[in-house]
Amino acid sequence: MRIDPASDTPLFQQIASAIRQAVAAGIYRPGDTIPSIRATALALLVNPNTVARAYDVIEREGLISAERGVGMVVSRRTEDAARARTVQDIQSGFISAIQTGRRAGLDRKRIDIVYRQSWSADSNQSIKHEEKP
Repeated sequence: MRIDPASDTPLFQQIASAIRQAVAAGIYRPGDTIPSIRATALALLVNPNTVARAYDVIEREGLISAERGVGMVVSRRTEDAARARTVQDIQSGFISAIQTGRRAGLDRKRIDIVYRQSWSADSNQSIKHEEKP
Protein backbone atom coordinates (compact mmCIF):
# COMPACT_ATOMS: atom_id res chain seq x y z
CA MET A 1 0.00 0.00 0.00
CA ARG A 2 1.32 3.41 -0.96
CA ILE A 3 0.16 6.84 0.12
CA ASP A 4 1.24 10.29 -1.00
CA PRO A 5 1.56 12.78 1.87
CA ALA A 6 1.84 15.62 -0.69
CA SER A 7 -1.50 14.74 -2.31
CA ASP A 8 -4.57 16.94 -1.91
CA THR A 9 -6.47 13.78 -0.96
CA PRO A 10 -6.49 13.27 2.82
CA LEU A 11 -4.38 10.35 4.05
CA PHE A 12 -7.35 8.49 5.54
CA GLN A 13 -9.10 8.59 2.16
CA GLN A 14 -5.96 7.34 0.41
CA ILE A 15 -5.74 4.42 2.86
CA ALA A 16 -9.43 3.56 2.46
CA SER A 17 -9.06 3.71 -1.32
CA ALA A 18 -6.00 1.46 -1.24
CA ILE A 19 -7.86 -1.17 0.77
CA ARG A 20 -10.86 -0.97 -1.57
CA GLN A 21 -8.50 -1.47 -4.52
CA ALA A 22 -6.86 -4.45 -2.82
CA VAL A 23 -10.26 -6.06 -2.26
CA ALA A 24 -11.34 -5.30 -5.83
CA ALA A 25 -8.09 -6.85 -7.13
CA GLY A 26 -8.57 -9.97 -5.00
CA ILE A 27 -5.55 -9.30 -2.79
CA TYR A 28 -7.90 -9.44 0.19
CA ARG A 29 -10.68 -11.98 -0.25
CA PRO A 30 -13.92 -12.23 1.72
CA GLY A 31 -13.12 -13.64 5.15
CA ASP A 32 -9.48 -12.48 5.08
CA THR A 33 -8.22 -10.29 7.89
CA ILE A 34 -6.63 -7.01 6.95
CA PRO A 35 -3.60 -5.67 8.83
CA SER A 36 -4.32 -4.13 12.21
CA ILE A 37 -4.59 -0.39 12.67
CA ARG A 38 -1.25 -0.35 14.49
CA ALA A 39 0.52 -2.47 11.85
CA THR A 40 -0.80 -0.31 9.01
CA ALA A 41 0.13 2.90 10.84
CA LEU A 42 3.67 1.62 11.38
CA ALA A 43 4.04 0.46 7.78
CA LEU A 44 2.82 3.79 6.39
CA LEU A 45 4.44 5.97 9.07
CA VAL A 46 1.15 7.68 9.89
CA ASN A 47 -0.81 8.29 13.05
CA PRO A 48 -2.94 5.29 14.11
CA ASN A 49 -5.95 7.62 14.34
CA THR A 50 -5.61 8.27 10.59
CA VAL A 51 -5.75 4.54 9.88
CA ALA A 52 -8.64 4.09 12.33
CA ARG A 53 -10.56 6.79 10.45
CA ALA A 54 -9.93 5.00 7.13
CA TYR A 55 -11.04 1.68 8.59
CA ASP A 56 -14.15 3.34 10.01
CA VAL A 57 -15.05 4.66 6.54
CA ILE A 58 -14.74 1.29 4.84
CA GLU A 59 -16.49 -0.45 7.74
CA ARG A 60 -19.47 1.91 7.34
CA GLU A 61 -19.45 1.04 3.62
CA GLY A 62 -19.77 -2.62 4.61
CA LEU A 63 -16.44 -3.58 3.07
CA ILE A 64 -14.94 -4.80 6.35
CA SER A 65 -16.31 -5.74 9.74
CA ALA A 66 -14.83 -6.22 13.18
CA GLU A 67 -14.77 -9.80 14.45
CA ARG A 68 -14.11 -10.32 18.12
CA GLY A 69 -10.74 -11.95 18.69
CA VAL A 70 -9.84 -11.83 15.00
CA GLY A 71 -9.68 -8.18 13.94
CA MET A 72 -10.98 -6.48 10.83
CA VAL A 73 -12.25 -8.96 8.28
CA VAL A 74 -13.25 -8.45 4.65
CA SER A 75 -17.00 -8.89 4.46
CA ARG A 76 -18.62 -11.54 2.33
CA ARG A 77 -19.54 -10.58 -1.27
CA THR A 78 -17.77 -7.22 -1.25
CA GLU A 79 -15.59 -7.46 -4.34
CA ASP A 80 -18.19 -5.89 -6.65
CA ALA A 81 -18.85 -3.04 -4.22
CA ALA A 82 -15.11 -2.44 -3.78
CA ARG A 83 -14.59 -2.45 -7.54
CA ALA A 84 -17.46 0.03 -8.05
CA ARG A 85 -16.08 2.36 -5.40
CA THR A 86 -12.59 2.08 -6.93
CA VAL A 87 -14.04 3.17 -10.27
CA GLN A 88 -15.60 6.18 -8.51
CA ASP A 89 -12.23 7.04 -6.95
CA ILE A 90 -10.49 6.81 -10.33
CA GLN A 91 -13.13 8.98 -11.98
CA SER A 92 -12.79 11.56 -9.21
CA GLY A 93 -9.02 11.63 -9.77
CA PHE A 94 -9.50 12.08 -13.51
CA ILE A 95 -11.96 14.94 -12.97
CA SER A 96 -9.52 16.65 -10.61
CA ALA A 97 -6.65 16.24 -13.09
CA ILE A 98 -8.74 17.56 -15.98
CA GLN A 99 -9.77 20.58 -13.93
CA THR A 100 -6.11 21.24 -13.06
CA GLY A 101 -5.17 21.01 -16.73
CA ARG A 102 -7.96 23.35 -17.82
CA ARG A 103 -6.98 25.91 -15.17
CA ALA A 104 -3.47 25.75 -16.63
CA GLY A 105 -4.88 26.48 -20.09
CA LEU A 106 -4.47 23.00 -21.57
CA ASP A 107 -6.97 21.83 -24.15
CA ARG A 108 -8.46 18.34 -24.34
CA LYS A 109 -5.95 17.14 -26.91
CA ARG A 110 -3.00 18.07 -24.68
CA ILE A 111 -4.66 16.55 -21.60
CA ASP A 112 -5.26 13.33 -23.58
CA ILE A 113 -1.56 13.25 -24.52
CA VAL A 114 -0.57 13.68 -20.87
CA TYR A 115 -2.97 10.86 -19.90
CA ARG A 116 -1.50 8.48 -22.51
CA GLN A 117 2.04 9.35 -21.43
CA SER A 118 1.10 8.73 -17.80
CA TRP A 119 -0.51 5.41 -18.68
CA SER A 120 2.62 4.40 -20.58
CA ALA A 121 4.91 5.49 -17.72
CA ASP A 122 2.83 3.48 -15.21
CA SER A 123 2.92 0.42 -17.47
CA ASN A 124 6.70 0.70 -17.72
CA GLN A 125 6.98 0.98 -13.93
CA SER A 126 4.80 -2.10 -13.48
CA ILE A 127 7.05 -4.07 -15.82
CA LYS A 128 10.16 -2.93 -13.91
CA HIS A 129 8.59 -4.02 -10.58
CA GLU A 130 7.75 -7.43 -12.04
CA GLU A 131 11.32 -7.91 -13.31
CA LYS A 132 12.94 -7.31 -9.91
CA PRO A 133 14.18 -10.51 -8.24
